[in-house]
Amino acid sequence: MISSYPHLIDLNDYPVSWWNDVVELGEKIKNNPEIYSGACHNKIMATLFYEPSTRTQMSFQTAMLRLGGRLIGFDNPANSSVSKGETLKDTTKIVSNYADILVMRHPVAGAAKAAALSADCPVINAGDSGHLHPTQTLTDLLTLKCEKGRLDNLTIGLCGDLINGRTVHSLLKAMSCYSGNKFILISTPELKLPSYVKDILTASGCPFKEVSTLEEVLPELDVLYMTRIQQERFASREEYLAQKDTYILTTKKLKLAKPDLIILHPLPRVDEIEIAVDEDPRAMYFNQAKYGMYVRMALIITMLDLDSKTTLLRGKVVKGASCKNPNCITCSESYLPKSFITIGETMLECEYCNERLLLR
Repeated sequence: MISSYPHLIDLNDYPVSWWNDVVELGEKIKNNPEIYSGACHNKIMATLFYEPSTRTQMSFQTAMLRLGGRLIGFDNPANSSVSKGETLKDTTKIVSNYADILVMRHPVAGAAKAAALSADCPVINAGDSGHLHPTQTLTDLLTLKCEKGRLDNLTIGLCGDLINGRTVHSLLKAMSCYSGNKFILISTPELKLPSYVKDILTASGCPFKEVSTLEEVLPELDVLYMTRIQQERFASREEYLAQKDTYILTTKKLKLAKPDLIILHPLPRVDEIEIAVDEDPRAMYFNQAKYGMYVRMALIITMLDLDSKTTLLRGKVVKGASCKNPNCITCSESYLPKSFITIGETMLECEYCNERLLLR
């Protein structure tokens, strides 16, 4: 299914050259923001945030205001017709009539893609559950470009909640497209990276290994990407508490690390980075949040200037097949076509959330 508008649902829907252009524009804006102050004059951006957000929501809003544009939207669905039972399709259809571009954060995987199916303007995925977060990845790319000077030949450690970490999934998929990168996946067995992301790394020829302790690999790393254990993604508090505090970065542990290591974190943090680490010059997570504003300015300009169309669904509806992921958008929005990609002869993959299903 092809939309009449360009959308950013998954960064991998665009070529690496496109990412590089957005990152390059973000760097130009960072160096000379005044040049772009009127780039979105008379344009309106709608921000539909179905779950809490600080950095992503505010950086998008600030980005649009700094570009001379205006804002509509909500940051709590209880204050909208969603609370009356309005479908995602109807909300998207109405709001996209009022705006030139729409930014969506949603707690259900595949929601941004589902919204784009009916939107009458470009849609940007600002995070869909634990699935994807492409604009955080653009933020990370700009941060790496500015702070490390390159996007290739890096050893990157990703630590914490790798199963629910949409920022981790998006970053790994992106960085696997640059040559010479190696990944070290640091998690408990319960929080390990989903198989579909590991399949992408394998197909890209990127070496990676899975370990359970941070200390054993710290000396190898050029980049450490810390993540919080996401309480809101667990079925029970007991399951969350069993994983909480497994990985905590301290100043003592950092003595094992390279002098030019950079520490990233998509934020918010809970207790996985000791407060004292903030004073270490290798701590880049607050700078990272500011880079996010610049790259989102670049992204807004780019998306409003695109005249291309986006292919949203490439697969097909398979008789009798439905996604088994209870947090997939197709489970709550029953009107959506349940589209699957065929993998080999025995497996289907949901096009919305990437959950896999064995064929009978």
